[in-house]
Amino acid sequence: MQRRARTQLDIVILGLSITSSWGNGHATTYRSLVKALDRRGHRVTFLECDKPWYADNRDLPAPPWCRLALYRDLDELRRDWSGLIAAADLVIVGSYVPDGVRTGEWVTETAGGLTAFYDIDTPVTLAKLVRGDHEYLHPDLIPRYDLYLSFTGGPTLDRIERELGSPAARALYCSVDPDGYYPEPTEPRIDLGYLGTYSPDRQPALERMLLEPARRWSAGRFEVVGPQYPGDIVWPANVGRQDHLPPSAHRGFYNAQRFTLNVTRADMIAAGWSPSVRLFEAAACGTAIISDRWEGLDALFEPDREILIRDTSEQVLDCLRDMPEAERRAIARAGRERVMKAHTAHHRALELESYVAEAGGIRRPALRAGA
Repeated sequence: MQRRARTQLDIVILGLSITSSWGNGHATTYRSLVKALDRRGHRVTFLECDKPWYADNRDLPAPPWCRLALYRDLDELRRDWSGLIAAADLVIVGSYVPDGVRTGEWVTETAGGLTAFYDIDTPVTLAKLVRGDHEYLHPDLIPRYDLYLSFTGGPTLDRIERELGSPAARALYCSVDPDGYYPEPTEPRIDLGYLGTYSPDRQPALERMLLEPARRWSAGRFEVVGPQYPGDIVWPANVGRQDHLPPSAHRGFYNAQRFTLNVTRADMIAAGWSPSVRLFEAAACGTAIISDRWEGLDALFEPDREILIRDTSEQVLDCLRDMPEAERRAIARAGRERVMKAHTAHHRALELESYVAEAGGIRRPALRAGA
């Protein structure tokens, strides 16, 4: 039986999407976290701006772990949900929420409980702020949130507090739902696979660590899954392509691979301490991971025992062609053990509870009111 939370919280999350995983990594994060919070006894309402590109690609139109409401714009949000925001114990506004600055201003003015900004894109967000790009967050808004929950840990948290004035910046990494990601008794059909939306700054690493090995090893079996890849990419003949897989099919894809590839956006490499959900999902499925290199990764997984960190095409090929099967399986097994001990959605729910308890003791109403 799941242990119930000592204090049940009324939580409102305004996030990019929970209903559609199309072209974004936010939905899977919110789903696993909300499910874990529900199991801990908290009451969660998720408010999602109803955008056509998500409406046309909803793979979870009615999440069972929360109350869901779709809204058209900020005016409708204010009209219909001010009472809920005012009464909630915790209101979380996520990165990339449409009209995020005005939404955050309204939330921090209206909320009677704690408020938090959940940055699922922290390095991207900080780079945008440096450029003066305030698409969904303004520097003046950061001190008004009681918590800055960040997908990036390490020194970045100190910077958010010291330079941007957050009362409390805390790491709330992505996670995995063990109910949906686990090993299956299947024989892998893919030597190396990759799951991820196209990004120009990730493409050179994908080229180096998957496409070039595929060209050099014609007998190898490779696959890339994800939307928005340009039509002018020349895929080697032994690289399979799928445009999209719903989260319900991710487990099968990971279990079909001997190794899976993790490559990281440039802003996240620069910041370090920015794990992708691919790491935790693949590891939970018992799939050996080959990753690019960034600071903080070795604090999450032990290199060469729980994960393989590689830099060149030759190093990747060495893993694919020469690593003994027993060693590959041992690395995959150790990676799964690490995730189950530290990186499930249950762990994130516990962390969020601790941050809320901490913030309740250091809250500064004058800052929240913009004084």
